[in-house]
Amino acid sequence: MAELDYQYIGELVLRAQEGDSDAFAELYVATYQQQYRFSYRYLQDEFLAQDALQETYILALKNITTLRDPHVFVSWLNQINMRVCFDTHRREKRQEVELDRYEQFHLTERANRGEGDSPEDTALRQDQQDYIVRQVMSLPFSESQAILLRYFRNMKLEEIADMMQISQSSVKRYLNSGREKLAKQLK
Repeated sequence: MAELDYQYIGELVLRAQEGDSDAFAELYVATYQQQYRFSYRYLQDEFLAQDALQETYILALKNITTLRDPHVFVSWLNQINMRVCFDTHRREKRQEVELDRYEQFHLTERANRGEGDSPEDTALRQDQQDYIVRQVMSLPFSESQAILLRYFRNMKLEEIADMMQISQSSVKRYLNSGREKLAKQLK
């Protein structure tokens, strides 16, 4: 993976903040591959990853003037991409849950009332999971990212370290710290 020239990226950001569309195009070219790899690994679907990237770069373009330190553009873009991927994955899961509820409802209609989960049980379980996800998202970004990738996407430590561009020991530290904070929040 090629190293990014953060000084040059900072200069491009300043030009993009002044309205230079060519500078933003260069930022896109410089960061696209890294962002696509993250999106694809997170969403595990080529088309969803492309949609997430489109939304990521649209948000970045709309909000680039709010970025105070141009040298942190890549980290800022990583955060936007992570949130977009999370929201995309959540939307996809919600659609799957709705389909499951629909199928469950029809299965329940045909079967005896005492068998399996009722639609109410499924909805309650989904509400509980949504609450936990909101608590995870309230953690500091690196901790929430590590927890989401590990426990919601079932990724290995080395994969998470590669995606976040940090060491495995940092991933473990973020996971431990995040779990401790999450345990306090959920009590």
